[in-house]
Amino acid sequence: MGDHGKEEDNVPELSYLFKSTKLPDAHSSYAEARYVIFGVPFDGTSSFRRGSRLGPESVRYAYDNLESFDPYYGVNFPDVPITDLGNLEVGEDAAEVVDSVQLATSKIILDGKVPIMIGGEHSITTGAIRNLRDVSMIIIDAHSDFRESYMGNDHNHACVTRRSLEILGEGRIFSIGTRSVSKEEYESPEFHKVRFFSASMVRERGISSVIREIRNSIHGKVYISIDMDGIDPAYAPGVGTPEPYGLSDTDVKAVINTFARDAVGFDVLEFTPLYDNGNTSMLAAKLIQDFIGSRESRSYSADFWNQK
Repeated sequence: MGDHGKEEDNVPELSYLFKSTKLPDAHSSYAEARYVIFGVPFDGTSSFRRGSRLGPESVRYAYDNLESFDPYYGVNFPDVPITDLGNLEVGEDAAEVVDSVQLATSKIILDGKVPIMIGGEHSITTGAIRNLRDVSMIIIDAHSDFRESYMGNDHNHACVTRRSLEILGEGRIFSIGTRSVSKEEYESPEFHKVRFFSASMVRERGISSVIREIRNSIHGKVYISIDMDGIDPAYAPGVGTPEPYGLSDTDVKAVINTFARDAVGFDVLEFTPLYDNGNTSMLAAKLIQDFIGSRESRSYSADFWNQK
């Protein structure tokens, strides 16, 4: 609106010269939107390679390269009511950031909309889960993230599964892709209250078998949290704490395709553009399309790729 919000100071004829930092397909107002995207540029507790605070802007930039129509889902994304609120203002204190995420997602959920959060580090997920005490949670993650506290902070990104268990309770969290667990975490009496599916188990059994087991255990709504380090570094090299021998990109797509319709919220986080070649941010952007596309898809659309 220009200085002091005066409408006459606005110069709409120049707007075409300036590129918005909003997600390119997010054309709706908040009131009209079914999906509400926001970024949380916070990496204050990162313990290896920092830089996930740059994730929200990098995924918006990468998304601009994606086609706005996907024939697999039969969805033209500009036609879907999506809004992008921009980035949450954050400080340095992890507990305060988690509180801010809780406040933001509470409003979005109470308004009957689906929050899509772009991180940032994994600690921020706890804020969303605080508003969803009756759901199950599906996590893609290389790490168990089950420490009681790490580096003197119980809101460290290495504690998010433990904090989520305290909110949701036993038998409600399913973590896929695990391949890094400390002895302290594994020996915790609480550890086995979460169902961990290691990446090696996924390779041996196949992702379809794992999905069936989770599907048979879940009754009701879910929250989906995608830590990009759950995916093998061959597909997602730009993450803060990379671990070899991870999930494939199509494993994660299959999980999203299966559970998105039951999801009341979604986040994708822990990608670090400073260590990327562009692949990780692009994959994160596509996973957002997969989430929305899975929910909006027409019944016939998946047959597109099976045509002879």
